[in-house]
Amino acid sequence: MFSKFIHFAFLFAFQFFLLIFLFQMATEIAQRVDDLTLSDSGASTSNQKRKNVAGRYDIQLGDITHHNVLQLRRLNQAVFPVTYNDKFYTEVISAGELAKYAYFNDVVVGAVCCRADAYNGKKAMYIMTLGTLAPYRQFGVGDMLLKHVFALCRKDPAYEYIFLHVQVNNETALHFYKRYGFTEQGVVEKYYKRIEPDDAYILVKNLKEKQFL
Repeated sequence: MFSKFIHFAFLFAFQFFLLIFLFQMATEIAQRVDDLTLSDSGASTSNQKRKNVAGRYDIQLGDITHHNVLQLRRLNQAVFPVTYNDKFYTEVISAGELAKYAYFNDVVVGAVCCRADAYNGKKAMYIMTLGTLAPYRQFGVGDMLLKHVFALCRKDPAYEYIFLHVQVNNETALHFYKRYGFTEQGVVEKYYKRIEPDDAYILVKNLKEKQFL
C-alpha cells in the first residue's frame, strides 16, 4: 500500500514539474515569435550600432537602410494609428544619422525619424516619428532615441528648435516630451486623416533658452 502511495506521489510530482517546464518553454517561444515579427536577417548586421547598456539589457542604435526598412514599416504599423506612404520611407532611407532603429538584445523595438526643417524662420529639427513598442518603454528606449536627436543638434549649433506633432489625446507622448522641456505651441486642427481625434498639438523645444539634455 505504501509503495503504491510513493509511486503515485512520484508520478504527480513528475507531471507537476513537467507542466511547469512546458509552460516556461511555451512562454519563451511565444515571446520569440512576437519578437521575430519585427526582425529579419538584417536585424543584427545593420551598419554602425551604438551601444548603451541599461542594467543587464543591451540597447543599441542602428542604421535604417533599404535592406531593413521593412522592419520600420512593421514597427510603425504596431505603434502609430496613421499609415505612412512610400515617400516617407524613401526619405528615411536617405536620412543617415537622422533616422535610427533602437535594438533591444538585437531585436528592433523602436525608431526615430527626423528631418532638417524650419520653425519661426529658424533652423529646426522636426521629429517625424519616434516610437517604441509598448512592452519595451519601461527600459528607456524612447529616452535613448530622443537623446540621439539632442546629440545631433549639439553637433550643429545652427539648430534652434526641435518640434513635432502629437495627437491631442496622446497623454503618454505629451508627458514624455514635456519631461524633456517641450511645450505646447498651438493646435493644428484636422492635422490627421482618417483617425479621431484628428487635431494635433505642436510641441516645441527651444534649444537657445537654456542648456538642454
